Formats: sequence, C-alpha cells, structure tokens
Amino acid sequence: MNEEQLRAIKFDSVKDKFIKAYNEAITRQGSAELLAWIEKTDFFTAPASSKFHNAFEGGLAEHSLNVYNAMIDRYNEGKPDESMAIVALLHDLCKAEFYKVSQRNVKNEATGQWERVNYYVIEDKFPFGHGEKSVFLIERFMRLKVEEAIAIRWHMGGFDDAAKGGSFAINGAFEKYPLAVKLHIADIEATYLIENKE
Repeated sequence: MNEEQLRAIKFDSVKDKFIKAYNEAITRQGSAELLAWIEKTDFFTAPASSKFHNAFEGGLAEHSLNVYNAMIDRYNEGKPDESMAIVALLHDLCKAEFYKVSQRNVKNEATGQWERVNYYVIEDKFPFGHGEKSVFLIERFMRLKVEEAIAIRWHMGGFDDAAKGGSFAINGAFEKYPLAVKLHIADIEATYLIENKE
C-alpha cells in the first residue's frame, strides 16, 4: 500500500470511531441533526491546527477523539458519558470551515530545488471567538447544560484570549464547574502527550 492509501484507511477509521463514540454516548434531542450538519462541513478532513498539533488532514477529528478518550479514561473508568462526550468531541467544533489549504515555495534540502508545498492558513468566516463559537454552533441544534457550555467555552484555559487579556471569569468557571477543569486537562493531555508521540 502506498502512503495515500494508508492515509485514506486511517481517515476512514478515525471518522468511524468518532461517529461510533458520538452515537454511543450522545442521545440528546437534536444530536442526530447536529451530527448530520457536522458531516456536511469539513470537520472530518480539517486539521486541528495550522502548524502545531495534528496539523494534517483529519487531525481535528483525531484530536477530538484523543480528548474524549483521555477524558473518559482519566475520569470515568473508560465508560461512555454523555456530558463528557459532548464537551470532548465537540469542544473544537469552531475549527470546522476554519482552515484552508494554500501553497508556498520551499527549498528541498536534498535536491536544492524549490518545490510547491501545501500548508494550512486560517480563514475565519465567522470570527466569534474560540470556545464561545463552538457553544454557539452546538446550540443551533442541541441544548447544552450550563456546565457543558462553560467547559467548552473555557477549554483553552490560560491560552484563551480573554484569560490572557486579564479576565478572571475562567477562575470562577474552574471553581464552580469541575467538568471545565476535566476538559482542559484532557485537551492538554491529548495535545502535548498523546499527539506529540504520534
């Protein structure tokens, strides 16, 4: 098998695992409609970032699964849980339709020749923030509990622009809603421990 065929198999596997986890754990009214909408976007082909973690085709869905698995393994003995599934699988929904592929010239060190290579750039058509945009998109189809909305809104922790700007709201969120802390820790674990090993 060539590299492209292996990538296609991995992509299909990640998408299947995501949908299985979603359907197994999330049964709330509107969840089927939300998943149908997600499948119409580039969620399953999008990267998780432009150049940092999982900056490759399908990286967003894989990252979401990594966060979910880290979260249920650490806090729920590996058992599916609806609130954990919602916040983990959907925390970065804001990144659907967020990146686009561009090209640039890069010198091939082995040959000395310049080559056109693809890379991701941000093209935010709906600049609504990060966590808050994910909450907004989910709520178009399915009602979130307060603790779920708070967890998704603040999943970036100290990396969130509001927190970096001096907002203390994140302190209140983490003090009152343990789910927010759990999501942030699982997101960090997936990004810096699980995905750095891959």
